[in-house]
Amino acid sequence: MENDFREKQKKNYTVMRSIYNITIGIVITGIGVLMFLNEKIGLNLVQQFDPIMIYAFGGLCLLYGSFRLYRGIKKED
Repeated sequence: MENDFREKQKKNYTVMRSIYNITIGIVITGIGVLMFLNEKIGLNLVQQFDPIMIYAFGGLCLLYGSFRLYRGIKKED
């Protein structure tokens, strides 16, 4: 009986963690895309910064967001 509860608790935690990683991955990847498309969309949110720094930060956001998405999607046993 105790083992069933622990297994269910572990499974719920795994599902919750996967959902969290997917959500954070989507948000961070979205920020990275926004950095790259900032001027084309016409937002100019970060015009006080150097364009090289904007693209570097956008690239890091894309990489880290992709990593979080991968971590959320991969099957954990």
